[in-house]
Amino acid sequence: MTITDEDCLAETLAFNEQFEATAASRPTRGETPDATVLATLRRNRLGGNTPPVRLPQGQDRVVAAGVKVRAFVPDHVDGVYLHIHGGGWAFGSAGGQDERLWHLAEQARLAVVSIEYRLAPEHPFPAGPDDCEAAARWLVDHAAAEFGTQRLLIGGESAGAHLSVMTLLRLRDRHGITGAFRAAHLLFGPYDLSMTPSQRSFGSKRLLSNTDTVRSSYELFTPEMGAEQRRAPEVSPLFADLAGLPPARIVVGTEDPLLDDSLFLAQRWQTAGAPAQLGVVAGAMHGFTLFPLTITERELRRERDFLATA
Repeated sequence: MTITDEDCLAETLAFNEQFEATAASRPTRGETPDATVLATLRRNRLGGNTPPVRLPQGQDRVVAAGVKVRAFVPDHVDGVYLHIHGGGWAFGSAGGQDERLWHLAEQARLAVVSIEYRLAPEHPFPAGPDDCEAAARWLVDHAAAEFGTQRLLIGGESAGAHLSVMTLLRLRDRHGITGAFRAAHLLFGPYDLSMTPSQRSFGSKRLLSNTDTVRSSYELFTPEMGAEQRRAPEVSPLFADLAGLPPARIVVGTEDPLLDDSLFLAQRWQTAGAPAQLGVVAGAMHGFTLFPLTITERELRRERDFLATA
């Protein structure tokens, strides 16, 4: 394990403190949101109070099984990155990060395809994973014709990281597809929905996520399940057989309730036989890449370099 960015720890912790101080003005996500709060959270950027910027470079289209995606295709394409957005399976959208995804597409020479998967609570498990599986299968079959390359990558942040691993497992177990995706980039994901020790012990700190918010997210996503059912491999990939998965880069901050999830997954990933880079960012809270921080600039550069060379 490598703890990174300790040189800017003071800046990161100061931002966390400021974030907590202003948290009272934001909707509380630790409770089941009513329709008004849910609509506001879905309209606004994750971690922000304004709608996201939509760039003309983003192309909305429909692929297999009616799944919507938003694609960013630069002039030169050396690979395709299947991006799965975060938001606790209930918020976020494929059009919520246009600036970041277009920059990644240009800098890493990737066609970036972001999935507009169905959201809970209207569409609980397994709707979201089904959409991600369908989009991934479509890319396996059509990437060469659509984008001129069969070099596929997958990844996402938070719930999107969870869905990325679930998609790889579904491709392997349901369709016998291994090796199609060359690498996975997994940012601060939840991999044990029955709750790891760090999730349970994090408490009520008003950072972007805490014990209450992760528990609420699981209840929205898997409303009919108890802890033991959420421990099933098809729900919590930490308990799955990880053999045959591609190399991964797994990133989390030390001030994230999902810290254990990444620590445990990285060890199991390596034990199953695939390389896993584990980056633990000093002082970073959940979702830190959404905010203008030095650690964000560094992390996005590392992400770009990993995906460009994987």
